[in-house]
Amino acid sequence: MICAGCGRWTDEPRVETDGAGTVLVCVVCGHREPYRRLPLFAVTGPSGTGKSTVGRMLVDRLADVCVVVEQDLLWVGALRDPTGDSTAFRETWLRLAASLAQSGRPVVLCGTVAPPQFEYLPERVLFSDIHYLALVCDADVLRARLLARPAWRGWDEARIDEMLDFAEWVRTADTEPPMTRLDTTTATVAQTADVIEAWVRARLGPGDDRQFDAERVTEGR
Repeated sequence: MICAGCGRWTDEPRVETDGAGTVLVCVVCGHREPYRRLPLFAVTGPSGTGKSTVGRMLVDRLADVCVVVEQDLLWVGALRDPTGDSTAFRETWLRLAASLAQSGRPVVLCGTVAPPQFEYLPERVLFSDIHYLALVCDADVLRARLLARPAWRGWDEARIDEMLDFAEWVRTADTEPPMTRLDTTTATVAQTADVIEAWVRARLGPGDDRQFDAERVTEGR
């Protein structure tokens, strides 16, 4: 967040709307420049529900309207903090997603995140909306998927139990904004990609007439 006017860095971006449209305002010198304030799409949920796998398929499916990225790409170095809410990791992703959106295409971010981890950060103002779609599946299926992962990924019983607790929270949490939930228990990757693609396109505006699978998609609240 470096100002094009004074060259100063800020950790608290300011976005305003005036007669000329949306602008990014420097909190130090007041410099104003045009800014694209687009939505962000978070495809979230517990580990093992299919986020990374379906994300690879969404890259091509949504290439005409969005940039699809895998959140774990930045789970490295100083940003790799498994404790708390990993604030630096979250802030970095919001800044990067906002920067990518200046190309005119919003970002679909595939990775575990909950609304409270994004909504109260200073960078939240960089987006018009953040839409959350949480992948979920039955507990026994989730346990089996995690147990089947290679040993180097470290999914022992204690860690799996923690993830199952988180999965239950995702299924029942009343968040603001609410999360849409998509059950992947029996779905193929292609079927899941169909629903996510339709969900994204429906929130970009008119022009997509595909319907959601009502048996598998549950709106929040």
